[in-house]
Amino acid sequence: MKILVIHGPNLDLLGEREVSIYGKLTLDQINVEINNLAKELNVETEIVQLSGEGEIVKKIGSSKKEGFSAIVINPAGYTHYSVAIRDAVAAVSIPTVEVHLSNIYAREEFRHTSVIAGAATGQVSGFGLNSYLLGLKAAVELTK
Repeated sequence: MKILVIHGPNLDLLGEREVSIYGKLTLDQINVEINNLAKELNVETEIVQLSGEGEIVKKIGSSKKEGFSAIVINPAGYTHYSVAIRDAVAAVSIPTVEVHLSNIYAREEFRHTSVIAGAATGQVSGFGLNSYLLGLKAAVELTK
């Protein structure tokens, strides 16, 4: 089983940007933890960080052809307005778990809406690193 993990824009700045919101872990440290859990769960992961909306749409669009069983995605700022990413998730028809380090519903009002959520199988937010780990576990369960 192969799971695609997509980190959206600005997540490459983790560990130095808004530490009070996103924590001190870097993206590399988060990826190590994702890969460690993937090994425990006996699944393969491909982890990418993409900043452009079109890049994310293209990667999601090719995910089924590339043999992915599920997607874990943190669309970051695109969460709140990218109909294109939402439509790509809906189009591929494979389990997709939306994740967020912070609780988007406890932040600024414009962050309370996720256009992705309606196409995703589920969402995990507000648990820092554990949002990714719970999302990965959910993605694996969804493919059984």
